[in-house]
Amino acid sequence: MAKLSSINKNNKRIKMSNKYFNKRKKLKDIIMDKNISLQERFKAQQKLSKLPRNSSKTRVMNRCQITGRPHGVYRKLKISRIALRQLGLEGKIPGMVKSSW
Repeated sequence: MAKLSSINKNNKRIKMSNKYFNKRKKLKDIIMDKNISLQERFKAQQKLSKLPRNSSKTRVMNRCQITGRPHGVYRKLKISRIALRQLGLEGKIPGMVKSSW
């Protein structure tokens, strides 16, 4: 189990990135548009840099929904490899069986 403070910090980042998503997207569109004047693009860049650092989507860590583990997480399932194996052994995932040879 991961530290609760790390899990809470990541949840805070997720909420903040969702909150500022549209604002960041608009500013980035202005910055990348070559038809807009250089001064307006520069102002948009300054506004973007004034936004909170944790509002960026790249700051969000993929964590296991069960244990909070940050590494070895399957993106589609949002579960770590260890939790997935444990659920498979308990028979809670249909079609998943322990391999043996």
